[in-house]
Amino acid sequence: MIPLVLLLLFAVALATGTAMVIFVVRWLRLRQLLQTPFIPPEGWRPPFHAAPRASYLRRPMCWLAIRSHNLLAVQSGLGLHNPKPCSWTEGLANDEKLFIAPPVNGWTLVIGSGLPDPSDDVDACFRFVLELSRKFGQVQFFSASRILHHHAWVRAERGRVLRAYAWAGTTIWNQGVRTAAEREMGLKCFEYGDPVERPSLAEPDVIAANVDKVPLLAARWSLDPALLDERLLDHERGISGEPSWRY
Repeated sequence: MIPLVLLLLFAVALATGTAMVIFVVRWLRLRQLLQTPFIPPEGWRPPFHAAPRASYLRRPMCWLAIRSHNLLAVQSGLGLHNPKPCSWTEGLANDEKLFIAPPVNGWTLVIGSGLPDPSDDVDACFRFVLELSRKFGQVQFFSASRILHHHAWVRAERGRVLRAYAWAGTTIWNQGVRTAAEREMGLKCFEYGDPVERPSLAEPDVIAANVDKVPLLAARWSLDPALLDERLLDHERGISGEPSWRY
C-alpha cells in the first residue's frame, strides 16, 4: 500500500507542477502582449468606429465637433492657454479644462470642463458655438448628463445656427427645423413652456431616452467620442490646455 500511496502523491505533485508551469507561461505571454504597443503596419487602415461600448464611463458629458483637421488652427481659435501636446488617453486623464483630440475623418473633437454648459448659461453657449462656426465653418456641440438628464445638441455653420435643442428641467433652446436624423431616432423636443410630466412605471421616460440618444445623433452628424478606435489615437498627439474664452 505504501508504494501505491507514494506513487499517487507523486502523480498529484507532478500534475500540480505541470499546471502551475502552464499557468505561468500563459500569464507571461499575456503580460507581454498587453505591454506591446500597437504599431499599425504599412498600408493598414483600421476602422475608426468600433462596436458600441457597454459602459458610458469613457464618454465625456459634453464635447465639440469641429470640421477641421488642423490642430493648431483649432488651438488658435479656442485661444488655448498653456498648450501642451499629449495623447488621447493623457488628455482625458489629466485635469485639464480643454483637450483637443487628434483629428478623425476630418473632424476634431474638443472635450473638457472648459466648454460652456447650456444649463448654466444658454446664451453663452450660443455665442461660443456661433463664433467658432464663423472661424471653422461647421461646428457641433453635444451635451448629455445621465445624472441630471440635461441634454443638448447644436449644429452651426458659417455663423448661423441650423439646429439647436437644449433641455434642463424645461426647454431652454429650440431653434431651427428638426433634422431627419432626429425624426428617425425618435428624439423628443418640447416647445418652450411645455409641461413635462414624469412617466409612470409602465411608460417610457422620454427625457432619459433623449440622453441615451445624444451620442447616437453625434455619430450620425459627425463623431461619438466613445466609439473611436483608441489604439490609433494613443499613437497620435492632441493638445491640452486652458481656455481663454469668457462666457
